[in-house]
Amino acid sequence: MIRRHLLRVGAASVALLLTACTADLDPGETAIDAGESVSLEIDELPRVDELVVDPPGPLTEALLPADVLVYSLESLDEEMVAAIRDIDGVVAAEQLWLAQVVVEEIALTIAAVDPDGYRRFTPVNSAQLQEAWVRVAGGEMAIDPELGRRLEDTDGFVTLGNTDTSPRVHIGAYAPQINQIDAVVNLKWGEALGMVPENALLVSTGMTSPQSIRRQLQRIAGDAASVQILGPDLDTTVQQTAILTGGSVGQAVGTFSYQVLDGGRIAPDPAWVAANIRTEEVPILGRVTCHKVMLPQMRAAFTEIQARGLADKIHPQQYAGCYYPRFIANSTRLSMHSWGIAFDINVPGNQRGTVGEIDRTVVAIFKKWGFAWGGDWSWTDPMHFELAHLVEIR
Repeated sequence: MIRRHLLRVGAASVALLLTACTADLDPGETAIDAGESVSLEIDELPRVDELVVDPPGPLTEALLPADVLVYSLESLDEEMVAAIRDIDGVVAAEQLWLAQVVVEEIALTIAAVDPDGYRRFTPVNSAQLQEAWVRVAGGEMAIDPELGRRLEDTDGFVTLGNTDTSPRVHIGAYAPQINQIDAVVNLKWGEALGMVPENALLVSTGMTSPQSIRRQLQRIAGDAASVQILGPDLDTTVQQTAILTGGSVGQAVGTFSYQVLDGGRIAPDPAWVAANIRTEEVPILGRVTCHKVMLPQMRAAFTEIQARGLADKIHPQQYAGCYYPRFIANSTRLSMHSWGIAFDINVPGNQRGTVGEIDRTVVAIFKKWGFAWGGDWSWTDPMHFELAHLVEIR
């Protein structure tokens, strides 16, 4: 049984989960659960001792403001990074691996970091909590407190995905991160999750206004990269990047850049939309617009529902759509509808926070065909189904 205690530090506290460190598990066990082996859809998760990096020493250097995030679909070129570091006004720059991971419909922005270098950019209470960064080095996660408490299971793990085979990482610390990053793990975890290496750069400009060097940064980074000023709100004036990682779905749906629009909407790169989004017929609902990867499984599920005499359990007039490029309401986190890999049905009787009225045999059929159901989540969303893994259709 995992032991759990809570340490609070100061008035504006950072909460640390003092649990059995993953490094204390047997080296032959996985970081998913002591004594439990789970097969991933990507590569096999490494053993515990292979997800550990050298722990950082005590914090001795000055803390740095996190002013700008340079973010790309691909690894940043070494010459580009060197040129950015040489800009007059750039005090420091730290490379990160950055991606979105699906957790209960939320595209959680997760960074794989070197704990020793990255911690200097975080809020002071997080940066100074030595044990938090030791835990990250030891294979655990540091996460925004509100999100961590919402997403963790009873053993303090967060499942990075919505399938039974999704990897689970243990929360080592509730620690606020820099703006626009929800959680961090170490670089070994980044490799295990299949994240794009060094595709982001965190820049501190010290006493220099980041706005004054933004054009220079963008010129060096090029049009393919986003150069975002890190304020409390999302910088809506620049191109953003969406990279879904982990499992067969993340690999299949592709990555895209997007512009932020009014009303919580986004405009994905038209080339990605043209290559991936399709409008086709499915039984019961009729014409739907979704990602081309999801449509065969969606069609197979509705075909089986119809064949089993359950078509009357789904109300086409209460279908709320599939591809809808937007943020989750009241947030700047992408909805799975932005990739066209989620759909909502029977909306009126299946509102958030309820057990829902949808027929459970229908739910089981959708799960059979590779869909996760929002009714299983800690904060239920029973109208919602999203593609969780790819299923071969014969």
